[in-house]
Amino acid sequence: MFSYRHAFHAGNHADVLKHTVLLAVLRHMTQKDTALNVFDTHAGAGLYRLDGDFAKTSEEAAEGFLKLVATKPATPFAPALQDYVDMVAGFNSTNHWSVYPGSPFIIQSLLRDRDKLKLFELHPTDTKTLMANIAQLEAGRQVAILREDGFEGLKKFLPPPSRRALVLCDPSYEVKNDYARVTAMVADAMVRFATGTYAVWYPIIPRPEAHDLPKKLKTLANKSGKSWLHATLTVKSSKLLQDAEGEVVRPGLPASGMFLINPPHTLKAALKDALPQMVELLKQDANATSTLESGG
Repeated sequence: MFSYRHAFHAGNHADVLKHTVLLAVLRHMTQKDTALNVFDTHAGAGLYRLDGDFAKTSEEAAEGFLKLVATKPATPFAPALQDYVDMVAGFNSTNHWSVYPGSPFIIQSLLRDRDKLKLFELHPTDTKTLMANIAQLEAGRQVAILREDGFEGLKKFLPPPSRRALVLCDPSYEVKNDYARVTAMVADAMVRFATGTYAVWYPIIPRPEAHDLPKKLKTLANKSGKSWLHATLTVKSSKLLQDAEGEVVRPGLPASGMFLINPPHTLKAALKDALPQMVELLKQDANATSTLESGG
């Protein structure tokens, strides 16, 4: 269970989608004066080097964030996408993209003094790195790091004292039962705190569990009478390929999705402009596309 390291995938096309959505949600939620509690159930290391050994091994950022900023779009970036690019730029020197902020640093950069962030991470190495990275912020008691299972650890914090919360859940899904655990966690959380905003990232891969997850989350939202939003980004076909020797070549992650329950009312319009640009700038073949639906 400790094989997954997000450092190999930092800044890939899935991060572009996930972090554009995350930033747009936080921009809206931090406009209200009441304190906000944010929970990141699978925090990772928090900060990543795009010029480091992990990132260079996979070079996924080259088809994700780095491709986004290297391509001149036909029209200016949509506001949500420009905000995302500007946010990452804040962690780097001018036009030199060596650092990529994970969700803990994106979240913390928007928090106000009264807001709180709790980060869950189980991987022993990533937890140490996360602690060292967060220590640089000198954020004090605003940010808490918990080396425990985020699926279970979340329970004791809901409902939060301020009755305002965002939960980001983006496990690796390398363990097959992560899909079922996500659904169970959101179902439990909504019983404890029905008005929280829940944001779930998931991979879109040829696996029944991956296709069933958004359906199950939609059913949960509808049964609870809550609004929901579902955005997906596909950059290439998921079909297996063959190399010159006839060996099967796996295509890597072809697509991913974000499913939100109780999303900000401003999010759909923001993504309606941003998603087509992601497709245009990150596409790897003719199968690239995006979807955006909402309900409730």
